[in-house]
Amino acid sequence: MTSRMLHSAASSLERIFPHIQRRSYLRPPGAISERDFLTTCLRCGACLDACPVVAIFPLSAEAGDAVGTPVIDANKAACVVCDGLQCTHVCPSGALIPLLDPKVIRMGLAVVDETYCKRSLGEPCTICVDRCPVGPSAIAFPNDGPPTVLAAGCVGCGVCQLYCPTSPKAIVVEPNQES
Repeated sequence: MTSRMLHSAASSLERIFPHIQRRSYLRPPGAISERDFLTTCLRCGACLDACPVVAIFPLSAEAGDAVGTPVIDANKAACVVCDGLQCTHVCPSGALIPLLDPKVIRMGLAVVDETYCKRSLGEPCTICVDRCPVGPSAIAFPNDGPPTVLAAGCVGCGVCQLYCPTSPKAIVVEPNQES
């Protein structure tokens, strides 16, 4: 069965069963909407090869119609918002739109679970803010408590999630539903 046939079947099921949510993935910077991404991505691996920190992985067969498409698993590696955003410039299909300005990246949004955050427990952890490639326009400490994620500045790169020392993670990136 071709990718287009799988996508068509999935779309039909969504119309019949609208309450069933499609799984969302943390896509590389510049990704078009998930629905269009699945039909546009050639699964060629060019973005994987261009990533200087090897943060982009192809989805496995369990992903169904998304098999082979590129994702970032912020528990394994994160987008570091590299100079040039090369993954967006090597995509031959247009599934990733070339980006020049890292401020326009909207891969997702980091969400803090205060229950697990070390700062909520009185510990002086600052890792998520210290490691953020965007800086204080994305995440900051307004007081002695947990960090505040600033939606206007957070690009959803996953660096905060990758380096969060808690288990389960006190900060995770929720993928953008429409890039």
